[in-house]
Order: sequence, then structure tokens, then C-alpha cells
Amino acid sequence: MRHLFLAFLLLGAAFLPARADTIFVLNSGDASISVIDAVAREEIRRIPVLREVHHLVVTPDGRELVVGDSGGNELLFLDPVGGEVLRRLRISNPYHLEFSPDGRHFVVASLRRNQVDIYDAATLELQQRLRHPGMPSHIAFSPDSRWAYVTLQGRGQVAAIEMASMTTAWVQDVGPEPAGIIWHRGRLLVGLMGRDDFVALDPETRAVTTAFRVGRGAHNVFPSPDGRFLYATSRVESRIAEIDAETLEVRRIFEVPGGPDCIAFDPDGRIYATLRWIGRVLILDPATGDHAQIRVGRSPHGIFVMPRRPGVGADFALRMPGAASGPRPMELALAEQADAPTRVNAAPGR
Repeated sequence: MRHLFLAFLLLGAAFLPARADTIFVLNSGDASISVIDAVAREEIRRIPVLREVHHLVVTPDGRELVVGDSGGNELLFLDPVGGEVLRRLRISNPYHLEFSPDGRHFVVASLRRNQVDIYDAATLELQQRLRHPGMPSHIAFSPDSRWAYVTLQGRGQVAAIEMASMTTAWVQDVGPEPAGIIWHRGRLLVGLMGRDDFVALDPETRAVTTAFRVGRGAHNVFPSPDGRFLYATSRVESRIAEIDAETLEVRRIFEVPGGPDCIAFDPDGRIYATLRWIGRVLILDPATGDHAQIRVGRSPHGIFVMPRRPGVGADFALRMPGAASGPRPMELALAEQADAPTRVNAAPGR
């Protein structure tokens, strides 16, 4: 395993040529959303929210960003191009949120209220509320949209929800404090904040095995746009691990002070990670190791990259090979992966 010890404390210490992308960062400790210019590497404005934003997703048509303000009991719908707030909707404690791959359902995990809500994605009418004592945390779907899987952080479990009947089919013990969860090649990968590893859960047999180790406070995992790697965060050990997507071997460890949490990628494969404990965003080019940081608000959590490139929309990541894995695994991306496995140019200097 190759370790890279990166001195990230000097803001702007390294220069990373980048496109004029726009980065949205949810500041859960500051009741705001930072809007960042990727070229200038500076915050250009803040969007106020009611109380406490954590996670965001792009709509199936790519026209809106949906931000969950869990403390304010509100969804905000943003224009991903200009950043304007298009509308707001009262909703119960939206912590983690995700659309089903077929675009029919919108599911919300409520960490504080111990509930999982299923909405009609087109009308946003509540269709079902499932009570799940144990702090529902993160959501992932199966590629055929038949199942939604939710980590129950307080009980060390994953719940499987059958979407046709909107009922909980089973609950499986996985380990202490499960947080992030994604679908990956027929299995679920789950980060265990109470340990140092991610486990693989077979949804057919419910067998649980250790997938890979990243360090204490294993938290969440994200597929690279080209589908070749996974990048996993550990908030306590303060690392980002690069994982071979095929073998699940840990290839490199990036030591990142500040508690890396959520990750987003630009179309060239650069990593943008929120550093939860120091109020900054890390930019890291895994192809070169070049890096920089940008100051944002307190406790930055969810993050999204809006490309400013001809023909590339807000939903670009859902159309790349890496989207065959993730919380919203796309079968289209899986087919494209077989046809064109190296669509993303991750070379530096773009």
C-alpha cells in the first residue's frame, strides 16, 4: 500500500489548473450553502438556509439540486447553473435523500425522527412512512429500483425496503454505527463508523464480510467517474483511501487532516471533499497528488460539482461508467461501462 502524506494546511499551496466549474457545499454548522468558483478557488457567495443542511441530490432530469435542511424541516430546490433558490417545500427532517434509479420514487431518511419516508418523485406526495428506531442514516437503491437499503446507525443494522409494497422486508446486523452505503457490483458496501472497515453485505444471502479497511471512523464511499476506483473516507483516522473497484484492494491512502466526509468529482476525475472539522474543502487530483484547500463555513458536509462545459449537465455523473455503483446505481452507466471503460480523462493540466 502506498501512503501519501499531504501537507494540506497551507491554503493554496499547490496550483491545480481547473475548469470554471461551480461547487456547492452544505455548511451544516453555519445554516448556509457555499458557492465556490473552481478556477478562482474562492467562495463567491453564500445561500442562507433555515437551520442545518446535510445532503443533496440532483433530480432525475438534471434540472434541479435538491438540498435537505433537516433542522429546518425543508427542501430547497436550486438551479444548479445559477444557484438561485427556485422553490422551497416543507418536509419532515430530510437528512439523507435519494431518487430511485427509475426516477419514480424519492426516499428520505430521517436520522432524528427514526423514520424513512417514501415520496412520489413527480408530485412529492408522501406515499409511505416507515418507522425505524435506530437513526436511519444513508440510503442506497438496487439498480432495478426494486429495493431501497437504509443504514440504521443506532442499531448497527441495514434495513431492506421493498419498493413495490413499500414495506420493510428484512433487517440485518452489519456492525457498529453504519453510515454510508452504496450498491457495488451486486453487493452493498457499508462504512462502519464504530470500526475501521467497510463491510460487504450480500442482499441475497445477507452474508456480511469485511470488504476493506480505511482507518477509524470509516464513513462513506464514492465511485470515481470512470468506474475504476472507489474513494472511501474515515473521519476519525482522517483519511481518503483509493480502492480498486474490481478487487476492493486498498491502493493508496491520502492522509487528510480535518475529517474528510463527503466527496464529489468533476468530469476530469478531480476529488472535492468536505473536511468536516476544519471548515474547508479539499481539491485533490488523484492522478498527480496535487492538492489545495478552500475555506467555507463550519462543518461542511454534502458537496456537488456543477460543470461549466459545453454539453455537460448537472446529471453528468449519472451518465458516466462509475454510476453503475453508488446510492443511485444506473443500469445505463453499467452498459456504457462495457462499451467505453475509459470515458473520463483524469489527466492533469485541464
